[in-house]
Amino acid sequence: MQRTPALTRRGAADATLGTSFDAARRDLVLLAVVIVGLSRLLDGPFAWIVGAILLGAILLGTLAVLGTLEAPEAERGIPIESLILPAVAAIGCLGAIQLVPIGVWLLPALGATALLVDRTVVLEGRILVSDVSLSDEERSSIRVAILLTGFIAFAGVGALVPGGLAGAIVSGATGGPVPQLSAADLLVLASADALIAGLLGYRAASLRVLNIREALWSAATYAVAIAITAAALRAMALPRLIGPALLTLALYLWDAIHGASPARRRDPAWIWQTALLVVLGVLVAGWNVLIRS
Repeated sequence: MQRTPALTRRGAADATLGTSFDAARRDLVLLAVVIVGLSRLLDGPFAWIVGAILLGAILLGTLAVLGTLEAPEAERGIPIESLILPAVAAIGCLGAIQLVPIGVWLLPALGATALLVDRTVVLEGRILVSDVSLSDEERSSIRVAILLTGFIAFAGVGALVPGGLAGAIVSGATGGPVPQLSAADLLVLASADALIAGLLGYRAASLRVLNIREALWSAATYAVAIAITAAALRAMALPRLIGPALLTLALYLWDAIHGASPARRRDPAWIWQTALLVVLGVLVAGWNVLIRS
């Protein structure tokens, strides 16, 4: 049987999304942009409270948007994994926008927020209306979206925790020692990163397992691995966005190792590629530690 090309399938999926979906999606994106923009005026506990509200709002909003689709999968109920990417993207942007100075630069930042939330909702809509199994290209697109969302969310967590991003909060510091986080702040940082990784890990696991218990167990391993890595990277006081970038690399490596089949893990090419990424991450971390010492 001839296989339907991915681009043709994607165009067919876009055509079936419908005007109701488009209108509901635009409203959801507008809601996310407004809340993210207003959150720039907040800091401390208030920003965390607004972030929790935004997370719930986007979860429910995405459920309503995907519910407008006319697809057999949607009629049976919206899978919970379809709600994760837009919600994490929104709260990640809420945190990351704290790194943008108040002024004209907020406009492109809000535009990027709208684009990211919109594309994640469209991606989940395409998957939901597709009547065939996902192609390798489509699975790769989801993984890229997971990693991009993860990077923004990790950066956002670091921005919300005072001193969470070494070098981003220390005003006027030029090569001086970076203070370590308090135990309470480090716990918040690691816990928030673990939550992000657990949610994204559940979305990644749902691509390869059908059992909810297996997906939850897999998500828990993502959360623990990233929590430990986040605490270790912050202890190394890596400057600014290098920490979130290495956390994203760790998320990718854990997904590659955890999700690969035994046969794939024995492939010499896969082993060398994975080892090269590990060595690269270690070199980047070590180089930055040497620079600051």
